[in-house]
Amino acid sequence: MQLLGILLYPWMETSPRGQAVFGIFGLLILAVALRVVRRSPWVTSLALTLTVVVVALSVVHSLAPHPALPVAIRLVASAFYFYAAGGLIAYMLQDWVATTDDLFAAAATFTLLAWAFAYAFAACEAIVPGSFSAAVNVQEPRTWMELLYLSIAVLSSVGLSDILPVTGMARALVMLESFAGVMYMALVVSRLISLSILRRDRR
Repeated sequence: MQLLGILLYPWMETSPRGQAVFGIFGLLILAVALRVVRRSPWVTSLALTLTVVVVALSVVHSLAPHPALPVAIRLVASAFYFYAAGGLIAYMLQDWVATTDDLFAAAATFTLLAWAFAYAFAACEAIVPGSFSAAVNVQEPRTWMELLYLSIAVLSSVGLSDILPVTGMARALVMLESFAGVMYMALVVSRLISLSILRRDRR
């Protein structure tokens, strides 16, 4: 669903109707991510609480918009996606045999981390406007698609983004994501590769 979102987001964020669909699609992704967390060894009450808070704040903001609500929604959504990613990592680490399920979990965890940091970037941009700069539309606030693009570029360590952090907090978040991306590949993905090779050798 998140990969489908990457293709749909550019069409959603350019009109009010598209933004409404964007909000609904985001809630659908939350619901699917909550289901994933329920299958992991982590306690689901916190995930359920975070989901309810995001939905409640989104409904309140749609009925009575307030400048502080988008920041709160982004912060809680970021916390939820970090929690979901942590749940999937715990799920993968409890296995001593790499299965196809673990490989799909590794891919899903990457997208969850990318979304978590993208929401953190969006919250930072809302709190301190101009935290992220771009070669085009320099004075305008960064869109969700731009921040997600930056997040995936940083997390994958390719560094191919024209979006740049320009404030201290923005740079701190980008550094944390760079570190998270390297450690995820070094500790989680490399472990799965090792287990897959071990399984093949046993056969």
